[in-house]
Amino acid sequence: MEEFLTFPKNFAWGAATAAYQIEGAWQAEGKGESIWDRFCHTPGKIEQGHTGDIACDHYSRWREDVALLKELGVNSYRFSIAWPRILPAGRGAVNPAGLAFYDRLVDALLEAGITPYATLYHWDLPQALQDAGGWPSRDLAGAFCEYADQTSRVLGDRVSHWMTFNEPYVSAVLGYYLGIHAPGHTDQAETLAAAHHLLLAHGQAVPILRANVKHAQVGIVLNIHPQTPASDSPADHAEARRMDGIINRWFLDPLAGRGYPADIVGYYETNLPFVKPGDMQTIAAPLESLGINYYSRGIARAQDLPEGKNLPVTVYPGPQTEMGWEVYPQGLTDLLERFHREYDFPLYFVTENGAAYMDMPDAQGEVQDSERLAYIRLHLIALHAAIQAGVPVGGYFAWSFMDNFEWAFGYTKRFGLVYVDFDSQKRTLKRSARWYKQAIAENGVHGL
Repeated sequence: MEEFLTFPKNFAWGAATAAYQIEGAWQAEGKGESIWDRFCHTPGKIEQGHTGDIACDHYSRWREDVALLKELGVNSYRFSIAWPRILPAGRGAVNPAGLAFYDRLVDALLEAGITPYATLYHWDLPQALQDAGGWPSRDLAGAFCEYADQTSRVLGDRVSHWMTFNEPYVSAVLGYYLGIHAPGHTDQAETLAAAHHLLLAHGQAVPILRANVKHAQVGIVLNIHPQTPASDSPADHAEARRMDGIINRWFLDPLAGRGYPADIVGYYETNLPFVKPGDMQTIAAPLESLGINYYSRGIARAQDLPEGKNLPVTVYPGPQTEMGWEVYPQGLTDLLERFHREYDFPLYFVTENGAAYMDMPDAQGEVQDSERLAYIRLHLIALHAAIQAGVPVGGYFAWSFMDNFEWAFGYTKRFGLVYVDFDSQKRTLKRSARWYKQAIAENGVHGL
């Protein structure tokens, strides 16, 4: 008989979204242009020419969406605030209509019994600030602090949980090195400076949030991608260590007060000219929690060895989602146990976890997304194992509350618990949503 796995009392059962992916209304009520507005309107950047101009029309349909969240049964909701709605030019004049939107949303969530978790930056930088240099410019940290101050002054009496940045690795690397996210640059020097200034802005904003927010719970969200060597060869182990340093330790170590990892500084062959005295102490501001976005692992294979110098691959990926990401729940257990062992963060939240599958309504209008249901269940079992091992975990946020604009993939990838018909904007709870509702109600899941 399956064991029933109970989660801690007061566990945050949630769902997550991001402003640009759901809100639409890209020019409504005084909102400024963001880098994603500009990027999406540049031909050839987004699959099938899709944009976030309308997305899920959440800006108009927020009442319906809060009612859906209540029906889903979540007690917590992670959303992001659109910087260019608050400060259309990035700094300076405040747009009252933008603040009022989030004011209404927060009140509605609280009335529905749902705790708001606000993310200040989920990639939609005001275009005016990009024109002035973007994240490679140190001035951006000050602009972010102005935005954090204005927003938290209005919402801080009701929103206690604040996350400064979502996935600074993605903002820096995909935006300034790989060029597949806004603003679409491909420059390593810009990338490293951008990553530093994202972390610096975070550290500078932490005391501002604490000053403005009653009972402040401040954190940051990292995308964590654990690395498994493809074989037992020393070269593959070295490659796994290197990739772990680039993706994970480059952000974790400074936040934990350790500075940038020396092995990766050496790999980049730079003296980090953008680091000024006091920066690393600022970045290491104590946090109440660390948010972790986990989807899959990486399998590291050394690429530049002569033929015959690599051992045969011994690690074979499991089933994959529509994103081509391996379903590997054990990675969530392993990374949480590792962080608890190696770092001194007081609390962890799984701030994103989910899977894209191209599920569609059947003849009865139901969405039978059994693969997503299985993915979430397996990862909740893995999360429970980490909690049982002593890792302090405060909650789990499924990505995503509803199907939405999936960045460079447009509307071709569906992560939602709720199906969205993007033509009619009709929302339909999927089978995974109904299962998740039961798990929340029972505060647990059946084990394997």
